[in-house]
Amino acid sequence: MKRDTALVRVGALLLALFVAAPLYWMLVTSFKTPSAVGQTPPAWFPHPFTWMNYRTSFTYLDFQRYFMNSVIIAVSSTLAVLVLGSGAGYALARFPVRGRMGIMTALLVVSVFPEIAVISPLYLLMRLVGWLNSYQGLIIPYTAFNLPFAIWILRNYFLSIPREMEEVAEIDGANPLRTFLSIIIPQATPGLFTAAVFTFTATWTEFLMALTINSITPYRTIPVGIALFGAQYTVPYGNLFAASMVSIVPIAVLVLIFRNAVVSGLTQGAVKG
Repeated sequence: MKRDTALVRVGALLLALFVAAPLYWMLVTSFKTPSAVGQTPPAWFPHPFTWMNYRTSFTYLDFQRYFMNSVIIAVSSTLAVLVLGSGAGYALARFPVRGRMGIMTALLVVSVFPEIAVISPLYLLMRLVGWLNSYQGLIIPYTAFNLPFAIWILRNYFLSIPREMEEVAEIDGANPLRTFLSIIIPQATPGLFTAAVFTFTATWTEFLMALTINSITPYRTIPVGIALFGAQYTVPYGNLFAASMVSIVPIAVLVLIFRNAVVSGLTQGAVKG
């Protein structure tokens, strides 16, 4: 038993080092000067220490615009997914919907459908409706792609909430909408946080669709903006790593704050299917 425990700890430590090492190197390099980035042997600590890469990214490379675009698109998509997903998930969990299993199967198929398979017709559709280079050109596709997963998570979580709570509210005179908003939604908060974190992360880091739909600077998101930092013959690693460090902050904050709720949402929502 002790040997198994020691092996688990060693494996966890190696896994943590495997994940942390690239993040540490990215952080260190973001504070190096251009001449220090490519020096041999590499320096494990930035010397001399400089904030130049961060100032350059925000001042000359339009990173602040990319950051705000990502915030607008990711937050809007996440809110839309939560609103639509909670309603659809509750309906599939509580109401006698004809073809329920067919709907759930279709949602599962859509959730694993490769994005690259629909990027060409999606581009033609966005050009037809005039939504190229716009916020809604990404918000609506992101909502559509992330909604099936949110419905699955929330539907399973709603199934774990006792029906007796709704029956008591009905006896007290609450209509279905008030019961849903006042009783069910507060009880499903961990499931909502789970869906929100997964949706926000997916939209925040998405690249292919953002590159195809929004091709001009005022509407580019962080992944596309960072990918275009380099010139034809040079790659500004310091600027790339500085912008990348800033871009992972929102996701890291979300995970640290809501990690317990996410674990609860995934485990409790998996009790019933």
